[in-house]
Amino acid sequence: MNRTSIHKTTKILLICFLIGNFCFGQSNNFRVALDAGHGAHDFGASYNGHVEKNIALAVVLKVGKILEANSKIDVIYTRKTDVFIDLVERANIANRADATIFVSIHCNANKNTAADGTETYVMGMTKIASNLEAAKKENSVITLEKDYKTKYEGFDPNAPETMIGLTLMQEEYLDNSISLASKIEDKFEALGKKIRGGGVKQAPYMVLHKAYMPRVLVEMGFISNYTEGNLLDSEEGQNEIAIAIAEAILSYKNEYYGNDDNESNFIPIISRTTAKNVRDTVQAAKAKAIETTDIKTRSASTTNLGTIYKVQIAASSKKIPLQPQNFKGLRNTSADFSNGVYKYYYGETSDYEESKILLKEAQQKGYSSAYLIAIRDGKKISIQDAIK
Repeated sequence: MNRTSIHKTTKILLICFLIGNFCFGQSNNFRVALDAGHGAHDFGASYNGHVEKNIALAVVLKVGKILEANSKIDVIYTRKTDVFIDLVERANIANRADATIFVSIHCNANKNTAADGTETYVMGMTKIASNLEAAKKENSVITLEKDYKTKYEGFDPNAPETMIGLTLMQEEYLDNSISLASKIEDKFEALGKKIRGGGVKQAPYMVLHKAYMPRVLVEMGFISNYTEGNLLDSEEGQNEIAIAIAEAILSYKNEYYGNDDNESNFIPIISRTTAKNVRDTVQAAKAKAIETTDIKTRSASTTNLGTIYKVQIAASSKKIPLQPQNFKGLRNTSADFSNGVYKYYYGETSDYEESKILLKEAQQKGYSSAYLIAIRDGKKISIQDAIK
């Protein structure tokens, strides 16, 4: 073999090696793109000292930390610091990463300071005035970008209908986007949060339009509302929301992409605030939610004898005796051990409505990150499957 042949053979082998490395190096993991709204000189909404860009980033980092504990999930951030990112670039970050889903996180605000509750949006050309106004508010960020008129091909943020000819990709992912948004709202509702409008909303958000995968935009609550603003700007309130969003994402992953047998539920290790005024706000809100529960629905609910609901309150590498003093006075606790972790539960019922009451009781005792699990025939199933 002459030198030329050897050289060619070496080049071919090198190319094959690089292609093989590239192919086998690609992660088959579920990829979540997390987008913290606003940043840097774009403060977003600002009321009573609460700044949207800071709250959105804090929650995104908490959600990411929870998800990154799962080896089957990769997390992509559009920003992890206080920087300004163009709307189209936020979507492009997710597109380049071939993200499985895109979740953009924001805070709401209104001149009517009594307005409260959460909203979850998917991409859509709605004609509902309130939805259009919400989209206008978020889309107006593009006016802070250089050459935005050229970059966005004449799109006018004050006239979302100018996006009408650019929505071909939205239909392909609409059903999955609605499913993800619904799971987020279900988790918020389980926390006793108000769901504005009674369900998932559609609006022409530019950041959603440019992302080519199932995508949602979450408005966590109103920072213009005194009580809700304080909660959103608290460590405990942010933990509560982050856990809810992370659990919804995991539920979506398990439903559409399967649940690895080695996966286990998680109790995230997140620092908790000790500020008394924040704790009082959280406890007062939860107490009010319990007081407004219609007692009649408890006895009228349908019982599914094949499914058992429990409240997971903690997880630890250490075994803890099942005594009330070790669980903030809660009785009727239980535990199991798997994958090197002890999981601790409060209560047990075959009635879904009663399980939500148990969840609120655990949260009132201070387990703000507690959540429901469902077991059928000795195996864990999703809450959605249990309800079905």
